[in-house]
Amino acid sequence: MLRRPRLPTLRRVPEPYDADTRSLSEVHGTIAIPLAGFWRKLFAFAGPGYLVAVGYMDPGNWATDLAGGSRYGYRLLSVILISNFMAILLQALAARLGIATGRDLAQACRDAYSKPVTVSLWILAELAIAATDLAEVVGAAIALELLFGIPLAWGVSLTALDVLVVLYVQRLGFRYVEAIVVALVVAIAGCFAIELSMARPDMAGILSGFVPRGEIVRDPAMLYIAVGILGATVMPHNLYLHSSIVQTRKYSDALESRREAIGFATIDSTIALMSALAVNAAILIMAAATFHGTGYGDVADISVAYQLLTPLLGTVLASKLFGVALLLAGQNATLTGTLAGQIVMEGFLMWRIRPWLRRIITRLAAVVPALLVVIYAGDRGAGQLLVLSQVILSMQLPFAIFPLIRFVSDRRKMGELVPGRATMALAWTTGVIIAALNVWLLYQSIAL
Repeated sequence: MLRRPRLPTLRRVPEPYDADTRSLSEVHGTIAIPLAGFWRKLFAFAGPGYLVAVGYMDPGNWATDLAGGSRYGYRLLSVILISNFMAILLQALAARLGIATGRDLAQACRDAYSKPVTVSLWILAELAIAATDLAEVVGAAIALELLFGIPLAWGVSLTALDVLVVLYVQRLGFRYVEAIVVALVVAIAGCFAIELSMARPDMAGILSGFVPRGEIVRDPAMLYIAVGILGATVMPHNLYLHSSIVQTRKYSDALESRREAIGFATIDSTIALMSALAVNAAILIMAAATFHGTGYGDVADISVAYQLLTPLLGTVLASKLFGVALLLAGQNATLTGTLAGQIVMEGFLMWRIRPWLRRIITRLAAVVPALLVVIYAGDRGAGQLLVLSQVILSMQLPFAIFPLIRFVSDRRKMGELVPGRATMALAWTTGVIIAALNVWLLYQSIAL
């Protein structure tokens, strides 16, 4: 009996979309990829991960890192490590969605849901971006006040000028935007490297801090800060942003080309997020070495930390570097927030207006509330605004995470680029844990 010849497996590749509906169409596919050479390709794909990573080291995370280090020494370093691994997983899925389907997360939501649901998700995403921008704008304004004595209201207004920087630099090419962000990340890391050399932390304590310990769960106060670190880990706007900006690379629509792009994009975001881990860990380590056990075990306010660093470390350089790092972190994150606002507006609504007008609208959505609160409530209002921004982020997060995981696990959308079952099981588990922790943190914040 003759056997039928075995036919090759049909490889399904999602159909590409036309140029008018591509995410960030003005820079889509503008960065060429070399045909050969691992390191040359890796360099070509490097960049989007750093735009995402700045969101994980923005001023909104500083307060929890300072509180954790000043109260509990190095013992919460393991929480920062675990939260970073969660972020690496979800950001890799966002990049995979963008490359495999040619749609960013906002566009994928518009494709999958009814108009009322899409509009609701858009409103929630805009609120989350505005809340993220609030923390970044207020953080940068606080840094300007600490370093140069500029009143908060003027500081908030000055941060709005970053939209002009984005407009100008993006005209030169998306690579220039990425170069500025990477340079600022390096500068932030440099500031904290010098801070740590002055603080002289205990290396044995640092190493033991990265080992998870049971007391974090048994001590309610320590658990509250740990959940604050975990809950603030994944930023909703970063998922929309990452699924879009990975498409600035000029890979082909062929399956192998997309598979290769996913691999390099995952390496890029993993390395970049490890730099965010280094910065967040450095803040906690500095607080542990400087404040913990010295009679200042309850420092959670950025301004208080700035004032204490000079007398405790014996040089005014310690406070100045802390302020410079805060300013760079706040301003860096606002650059990417502006891009995320554009992606969300275009993706959910297909609202096509001139890029400069689009960016000014998204920028004003963050600056105006911050300016009003600072003018009428002063420094105290700014602090309350930071807390409110984190609550809004916690509420919106599940509405970004679960659509992402659902789309990525859908073989009809992803074709052969759908992740394995183990990866998806880990993703669903991570999503449920983060959502549950955010709900718990929200309840605790309201109850206090």
